[in-house]
Amino acid sequence: MALTLLDGPMGTELIARGHPAPAPEWSAWCLTHRPHAVEQLHREYAQAGADILTTNTFRTRPEALGPKWQASARLAVQLARTAAGPGQRIAGSIAPLADCYRPQDSPENPGPRHAELAHILVEAGADLLLCETFPHVAEGLSAVKAAVATGVPTWVAFTAGPAADLLTPEEVHQGAAQAIDLGACAVLVNCIPATRTAAFLRPLSGLEVPFGAYANAGHTDDGLGWTPDPEAPDRYAEKAAEWVDMGATIIGSCCGTGPQHTQALHERFFKDMR
Repeated sequence: MALTLLDGPMGTELIARGHPAPAPEWSAWCLTHRPHAVEQLHREYAQAGADILTTNTFRTRPEALGPKWQASARLAVQLARTAAGPGQRIAGSIAPLADCYRPQDSPENPGPRHAELAHILVEAGADLLLCETFPHVAEGLSAVKAAVATGVPTWVAFTAGPAADLLTPEEVHQGAAQAIDLGACAVLVNCIPATRTAAFLRPLSGLEVPFGAYANAGHTDDGLGWTPDPEAPDRYAEKAAEWVDMGATIIGSCCGTGPQHTQALHERFFKDMR
């Protein structure tokens, strides 16, 4: 089966380039203050070979941006679309309403809120919806249900967090199976250290839809990202090779990585396919 290459992170890479990401806006701050930086980063991921560019909508919520949140979400789609090349698709990011590493803060009845963002992303031109970085399975499923209702292809990514302890592999498997029943057409794990990702990815291999992973760089001692190191992207690609050997057909990278990691993945897995 053909492989699909996701892009890399927005927030941590913008910070690495010296752009502010204050709470509660996080990376959405740049949509208002430095949209050119967002567009440029999208363009670098596109030029590195990503098949899919993910919108900078991880924090486009009323709590973070106030009345301008809807306009910011639409702008985020526009910036990704402007940077995309021929055949590259735009994934509208739908994230947890609270902190993605604090599942205990997941609110009751989050579905309507996720539905509102999903409809804005689709109206703005997203090709698919990516419900990502959910450590709370029930909220992730509510986001999937809202996204599927738009009629646009929906993917979901669950996370066990930076310590790989917010979900178990079995809980990820159960959540993924339920998401498929709701209409998700791909299931992934993300923002788990690359050195720990295989254990969470393996249970997804028996499901009937494409699956994959986009991991974070883990601890700086892992040598996979966060600090300038010309060999880190290739080491990350080595870890990704384990995922491909398991049958993963969607791969990318998350916090602590950047366009150079996308390029390394492209060189290893995709160059000869294009």
